[in-house]
Amino acid sequence: MMKQIGLIIPVLNEEGNIYPIFHKIKEIISSIPQYQFSLLFINDGSTDSTIQKLKELANSHDFVSYISFSRNFGKDNALLAGFENIKADAVITLDADLQHPPSMIPNLIAEWEKGYKVVYTYREQINIHNNSFSNFSSKLFYNLINKFSDVKLEQGISDFRILDKQVISELIRMKENEPFYRGLIKWVGFNQKGIPYTPASRNDGNPSYNIKGLFKLALNGITAFSTTPLNLAIYLGFFFSCLSTLYIPYAIFSKINGIAISGWTSVIVTIAFFGGLQLMILGIMGIYLGKVFMQNKQRPHYIIDEQKHN
Repeated sequence: MMKQIGLIIPVLNEEGNIYPIFHKIKEIISSIPQYQFSLLFINDGSTDSTIQKLKELANSHDFVSYISFSRNFGKDNALLAGFENIKADAVITLDADLQHPPSMIPNLIAEWEKGYKVVYTYREQINIHNNSFSNFSSKLFYNLINKFSDVKLEQGISDFRILDKQVISELIRMKENEPFYRGLIKWVGFNQKGIPYTPASRNDGNPSYNIKGLFKLALNGITAFSTTPLNLAIYLGFFFSCLSTLYIPYAIFSKINGIAISGWTSVIVTIAFFGGLQLMILGIMGIYLGKVFMQNKQRPHYIIDEQKHN
């Protein structure tokens, strides 16, 4: 019996990339006919003509399906929808912009056949197709994740990977409100292997991630896998509490010697500094409380507007 390989591609306003990625994948999978392939697009609330192109593909090709969300729910929730709605012995996830080279699909499958339950890819060098600020922010993102979380991610690790059905089953069992799959896939363990790749230039359109999105993703990743920020808040509070006691001898010395204590400027600066510190610590605690609050609501990770499974 032929092994089934599923491909999941989340898309958001990728109207110019739907047909190019499809034709490239079709060309690649036709070279490995010993596997049966299915292709599932997840439309994550696109506002362009992406859904129309997906319908055209699904109507004309039996191995192509799509799921369309009622609004944008985020890439990780789109991946979850794919995991929950595809049946295969192994699943490959990749982006639609062709920066993840489909030519590597046979390599991923070959490594999976060797017994690796997870085969992920990471950039082997700086992405020459991005500007210096994008490369800097990407490097900062991974440094923050590795510094403050309990999972370690290679610089430039991507969502281009193959996952065994056993791993998919475990990921589906996790009911986290904001899944961070780059970290979760590392966390589940199993036999994993990373292979380097060189990203190609984006085929069409602009990337959906910006510095704000990367910061939010980093914050979500850190707080999802570690309580280090809470511990850091405790250490900061203890350090500045001890530091503030040094002001007591100065006040006593000034009183004895009749030296005027600093006026309102020093007071205002001190209040502003410690007020900001307290707000930062409260903000860290608020993030964790907010995650618990949202988790307890148990809202669905996504809402399907329409879909077609062939």
